[in-house]
Amino acid sequence: MRVLLTGGSGFIAAHVLDYLLEHGHSVITTVRSQEKANKIKEAHPNVSKDKLDFALVEDIAKEGAFDETVKSDPPFEAVVHTASPFHFNVTDIQKELLDPAYIGTAGILKSIKKSAQTVKRVVITSSFASIIDPFKGNWPEHTYSEADWNPMNQEQALKDAPSGYRASKTFAEKAAWDFVEKEKPNFSISTMCPPLVLGPIVHYLNSLDALNTSNQRIRDIMMGKAKDEIMPTGTYIWVDVRDLALAHVKAMEVSEAANKRFFVTAGYFSNKEIAQIIAKNFPQYKDKLPTDKTPGGDYPEGGVYKYNNKRVQEVLGVKFRPLEESIVDTVKSLQAVGA
Repeated sequence: MRVLLTGGSGFIAAHVLDYLLEHGHSVITTVRSQEKANKIKEAHPNVSKDKLDFALVEDIAKEGAFDETVKSDPPFEAVVHTASPFHFNVTDIQKELLDPAYIGTAGILKSIKKSAQTVKRVVITSSFASIIDPFKGNWPEHTYSEADWNPMNQEQALKDAPSGYRASKTFAEKAAWDFVEKEKPNFSISTMCPPLVLGPIVHYLNSLDALNTSNQRIRDIMMGKAKDEIMPTGTYIWVDVRDLALAHVKAMEVSEAANKRFFVTAGYFSNKEIAQIIAKNFPQYKDKLPTDKTPGGDYPEGGVYKYNNKRVQEVLGVKFRPLEESIVDTVKSLQAVGA
């Protein structure tokens, strides 16, 4: 297939790109700068221009940002839209989180409908943030699935950056489903809703300072920041970035995935378990790591919500990696960039 991948230099997208190329697809990926394009290109030296090329989209929140990008010769048959902000260091929630997520998602769908009639499949990176009900706490009696929606409204979204982030993912995903319902485009959509995404960084795009938000906790534990007390886990479910990336590609390839949401999670984890895995596999960090007696970072006493991840396994055929494999590979990838 001829595929447009947005946000190609992002943590998830870099792995999606690898699977797309591995599966024989021809990809144009959007980047915010020529420098990013050069780095991706250098990392794939044996891939020809007809299999991997680039399009510059500096600001996904601009009206019509993707109008020209979706036009291609040969034309696109699928779009994988991963570009969206995930960070909490914001000063203006509306402008830095809500607008880019909402306008970026609605905008690309409009552009596809208008200028890329050949596109039949669109896969969108959403989040567990659009599934979880943040007002219910750990909610041990509940099993989350694709049927759940975060009930946040606009006013609640502006409260603080984490609320803004969760709302941005919810509003953006709802905008996508509303678009398909109202506009009846030529394409079907699938949305991917992962919780915390861990796993190896793609070395050519990352420095330790510019680490994706989810992996920062692994770096912090390695660097001794949990030695006296382990930071709270926050979200108790996770997925490896490689399994999530494969789920994106399979959702594009498998016809049964059309017009479905996918709750992409491997299961439970805690920061305490991360510390234990690092200690077991990397004895050189022993002096910086917490011990089994160190407080914090465990599961809540009253239990935590359950999850149903059957759809990803049954429809997409994705098998999830265990936590230990993911953490070990992540630590090795962080060591490669100087941790």
